Amino acid sequence: MKIQVETLLSQPPSDVWNYLSDISSHVDWMHDAVSIEFSSEQRAGIGTSFVCKTAVGPLKTQDVMTITEWIPDQKMGVSHLGLVSGSGYFEITEVGDGSKFSWVETLTFPWFFAGRFGEIIAKPILNWMWKRNLKALGDCLNESQSTSLDGENT
Repeated sequence: MKIQVETLLSQPPSDVWNYLSDISSHVDWMHDAVSIEFSSEQRAGIGTSFVCKTAVGPLKTQDVMTITEWIPDQKMGVSHLGLVSGSGYFEITEVGDGSKFSWVETLTFPWFFAGRFGEIIAKPILNWMWKRNLKALGDCLNESQSTSLDGENT
């Protein structure tokens, strides 16, 4: 199952990347991400690995995630293993003074989650959740930018 969501952000790619590259901050805007615990010494770049505890309604799982692509200001790719496995990426492209942020995931559901049928049921739910997450990302970026500007003015 492939899911793709995107949003326009008022910040330039470099500002979006500066926030996004702090992987531990993803729990601030991903409503389904409960916690992130690093399992590698590194905290950024290809090879960074972590366990992300997620919750979607009553369903809880732990995904073992590894960063597979890291292009500053442009793209972050990840593979994940867990109850639901797959790969995905965030891509940032410049649009005027701001950015377009795309989130693409290819996921596989296990047979005990009804396999392909479970994917058909889950896709609109995940699509809605991730659009909600992207709104939260924009809110966090705006808050971060506002805090930064307040700090400069004092």
